[in-house]
Amino acid sequence: MIRRRALLSWFALAAAAPAVAAPLRGPVAVPGGLALLLVESPGCPFCAAFRREVLPGYAARAEGRAAVLVPVPLDGPWPDGLALAQAPYATPTFILLRDRVEIGRFQGYESPDWFWRELGALLAAAG
Repeated sequence: MIRRRALLSWFALAAAAPAVAAPLRGPVAVPGGLALLLVESPGCPFCAAFRREVLPGYAARAEGRAAVLVPVPLDGPWPDGLALAQAPYATPTFILLRDRVEIGRFQGYESPDWFWRELGALLAAAG
C-alpha cells in the first residue's frame, strides 16, 4: 500500500519535471548588458524548487528587471561568445554576466529569501 506522504511526493516531483525539462531545449541567446544564467539540469529538485518559488515573480522585482534570466542546460548547448571563469559543475548555478562576461556566481538554492539576498549582493558588487 502506498503511503500518503510517498504519493504526495511523487505528485510533486511529477508536476515539477515538465517545468524543468521544457526550457532545456536548443541553444539560447544571451542579451548584452546584465544577464543571469540559470544553469540547470533535468530532474534537479533544487532547480524545480527555484522555478516554482522564484521564477514566476522574477521579472516583477527590481533585481529581475536588472538582470534578464537565461536558462541554460548544464550539458549544453551553451550560447556562443560567453567568457566564464570556469565551467559550472553543479545545478543550479547562477552566473551574473555583463556583456556576456562573468562578473560573479553562486551555486545552489535554499529558499527565495536566500536567492534574493545572493543575487542582491552580486548586483551590488557589479555596480
